[in-house]
Amino acid sequence: MYICKVKNYQELSRRAANFIAAQVILKPTSVLGLATGSSPIGTYEHLVKMYENGDLDFSQVTTVNLDEYKGLSGSDMQSYRYFMNTHLFHKININYSNTYVPDGTEQDAEKACSAYNELLHKVGPADIQILGLGHDGHIGFNEPSDHFEDETHCVDLTETTIQANKRFFESEADVPRQAYTMGIGTIMRCKKILVVVSGSDKAQILKKVVQGPVTPQVPGSILQFHPDCTIIADEAALSEMDI
Repeated sequence: MYICKVKNYQELSRRAANFIAAQVILKPTSVLGLATGSSPIGTYEHLVKMYENGDLDFSQVTTVNLDEYKGLSGSDMQSYRYFMNTHLFHKININYSNTYVPDGTEQDAEKACSAYNELLHKVGPADIQILGLGHDGHIGFNEPSDHFEDETHCVDLTETTIQANKRFFESEADVPRQAYTMGIGTIMRCKKILVVVSGSDKAQILKKVVQGPVTPQVPGSILQFHPDCTIIADEAALSEMDI
């Protein structure tokens, strides 16, 4: 693991965007693994600005997203497809048919997961996979468990995740209880991994991910074994570590 310590979220977002931009410039046909949630929003804003300034061309890029809520369509404002459209896809020149998110409307979990796994095998491992980090150490929707899942699967969301995500919904009752997510194996097969972590509320779990034992109880800890994993974190997120 390489840890890049920055002052604040603004600098984190700029550094992360530069990391991704370099990949796209060096390989215009890159496959980018994308994440949602609050952590990467600033990164996407910087990427949009780079595109608007004529510095980036996304026309040959393919994207694959980590996860999607089961039961939500792409037109639902709380879906991750809607999130990506709003924050990135509709603001750049990417070929929309080359942007992929699990199908949340597919109620047959086995069918939905099989279809996404087939797609991921077809496009190949992502050149870069962006990750946020949950308060319980989850990456994607790979929640704390007694084992690491290999490929795309349907997961029951933990109470910690439901509580963390209820701010995006009108009420806690509206938060989906299940989601489709890439598996840990798929994530680990990505060529590069970029983790963005911000805020003092993530300090304890980030320390466990980086310095603790590798365990499915802290899913992000598996990243210790990835050969090319970069963590960009602000001072607050690194406050529990002597870095």
